[in-house]
Amino acid sequence: MTVRRSLRPLALVAVAVAVATLVGCSESSARGNYTWAWWTVSPFTDSGRSNLAFLIRGLWPTLGLSAAAFGISIPLGFLVALVAFIPGRAAKAFNRGYVEVVRAIPTLVLILWFYYGLPVSVGLDLNVFTAGMLALAFSDSAFEAEIFRAGIQSIAADHLEAARSLGMTRGQTLRYVIMPQALRRILPPLGNQFVYMLKISSLVSMIGLQELTRRARELTTVEYSPLEIFTALIVEYLVLILLASAGVRWLERRLRDEYEE
Repeated sequence: MTVRRSLRPLALVAVAVAVATLVGCSESSARGNYTWAWWTVSPFTDSGRSNLAFLIRGLWPTLGLSAAAFGISIPLGFLVALVAFIPGRAAKAFNRGYVEVVRAIPTLVLILWFYYGLPVSVGLDLNVFTAGMLALAFSDSAFEAEIFRAGIQSIAADHLEAARSLGMTRGQTLRYVIMPQALRRILPPLGNQFVYMLKISSLVSMIGLQELTRRARELTTVEYSPLEIFTALIVEYLVLILLASAGVRWLERRLRDEYEE
């Protein structure tokens, strides 16, 4: 019941955006600026239903790519963050250099380089999905590293001293003392990163992955109705992001309730 109530405002927002878009488009059409062809994405016509089904089938590559890339970026970012806590300047320099360099490279450039550059430079020929997944994971890992580093550093020093006084090793302290507390603090930014991943996955359409954006572009070349099709794409992403955000907030509440118990 709680999850259902939390989804109600999200549904209202989606409906409001759709209505506002339709009203604005109708007014623009009335002024003669554009001849709208909503039948191309209407669920009440055969061709509209076929086009919508074609667009929606791009949802699974989008979700699969985002989940796989995010699943790789989390442990990679966590390892990079742990390097920052190794004594010595070299470890800290590696952490800072990795984060700054990777964050400075545009994600689209990484995607193109992984797909077109790796076969030439190291002879590693990747398919579209794998190249996009690795590029997104590599790009996101720098942000994940900063999230983990900030979460770990936020734990009070007296907790670490108490763990040492009990004879815990560094690994035990990290597992039983630091991470349970840090997880509550890093979950919101991690959720934001997953939402961000869902959105930037559209960049992989540039190398041919049949996800939401790529299918919308291909459908536009057939139907010649770009505004109608991309409006439907906006609604698709809106619903997807709102559902993902609701899921993140639900996880935050569950984690908070378990910690309070």
